[in-house]
Amino acid sequence: MNPLASQLNEIIVKANPHILEMLSDVGKNLFFPKGILAQSAEAKEKAHRLNATIGIAKEAGRPMVLQSVMDSIYGMEPEESLTYAPSYGLPELRAKWRDALYGKNSSLAGKTISLPVVANGITHSISLVADIWIDPEDVVLLPDMMWGNYNMILSVRKKAVIRQYRLFTKEGGYDVDALAASLAAEAQKRDKIIVLLNFPHNPTGYTVTEKEADRIADVLTGIAESGTNVIAVCDDAYFGLVYEEGILKESIFSRLIDRHERLLAIKLDGATKENYVWGLRVGFVTYGCPAGNDPALFYDALERKTAGCVRGNISNCSHLSQTIVLKSLLDPAYHAQKQEKFDLMSRRAKAVKAVLADDKYDPAWDVYPFNSGYFMCIRLKTVNAEKLRVHLLDKYGIGLISLGDTDLRVAFSCLEESDIRELFDTVLSGVKDLEKA
Repeated sequence: MNPLASQLNEIIVKANPHILEMLSDVGKNLFFPKGILAQSAEAKEKAHRLNATIGIAKEAGRPMVLQSVMDSIYGMEPEESLTYAPSYGLPELRAKWRDALYGKNSSLAGKTISLPVVANGITHSISLVADIWIDPEDVVLLPDMMWGNYNMILSVRKKAVIRQYRLFTKEGGYDVDALAASLAAEAQKRDKIIVLLNFPHNPTGYTVTEKEADRIADVLTGIAESGTNVIAVCDDAYFGLVYEEGILKESIFSRLIDRHERLLAIKLDGATKENYVWGLRVGFVTYGCPAGNDPALFYDALERKTAGCVRGNISNCSHLSQTIVLKSLLDPAYHAQKQEKFDLMSRRAKAVKAVLADDKYDPAWDVYPFNSGYFMCIRLKTVNAEKLRVHLLDKYGIGLISLGDTDLRVAFSCLEESDIRELFDTVLSGVKDLEKA
């Protein structure tokens, strides 16, 4: 093992030895290198005469650029757009995002969390978590309706075992009892369990109620108290897009970070969907758990391992994308602009609810609970979902996503409010077509 990795492990053990137990073999061996990057940082500070360290080209003391590139970047200098960003992410962006986490999650007040490490979107964040915390054959608990890419990242790439539990009760709430039963069963067989919590949920658009969130936190704490290490990965890709009262407005991360030394919470979020910049690929990885007497030193060790994982994978994330996101966060009009888009999304969700309240759809499908996010799902009663999807595409030019034999996902996020009734009426027509065939 590299001495730098050993030093980080020693810091982690002194603060909370259970966290070292949770790390994957890769995670235990990760470190942030002191090679070229560290030497370049020293040179940047002290090489006042000539600096021939960093692997970029310069001209007249500034980054060498093509004007055809700069013509497309308005209001930014090459130094803040075209050069390498740190593997951790831009320091000012990381600090600003952490400040924003406290602002958006009042339950974090008085609690200590890590500085977020920048990832190339939340998909990359999940992949980082998989590298750092998951070994082959580790169990990851997910509900029976889930985003398909979890399987690619966790099962196909990392050889983890995905165990699924029922998402909804018959009454239409989150099935915390099913989660608890799955956790208890796995805890009898292993000393580490990963639980992936995704709210607002993809594909259903469901976020737990305040009471359900409290119960989930209690269940996870109970498993930790029984002696099993629990890693709670909070996929908050659609954070903030909650459209009903009584629903959890904060991240469940806030309820987990100080519950037990065997319970590690990892928050994955980003500008991707929160700020409607999908292609910029700016995500974050943030840690929270009991961290001993010197949490800053402990979290720095986790951040170094995470940045080392970024360094050994993609080197660093786009400087240009990070600068655009940072400038947006600092804009005085930012919060008003976000509120305007939230109101638009909320109107669309409520319009879907209003349209689907019409009982003419009842013979064709049931509606899964939804209250947030980008999506909602229907469960077909009489026809196959994939056959209906293809039929709607071929005959009506309507595009939806089929999930298994019965479920269709509708992304109301990309529908104009005026198009919502037409869409569901057309889906109903498609169902009737197939019933007659």
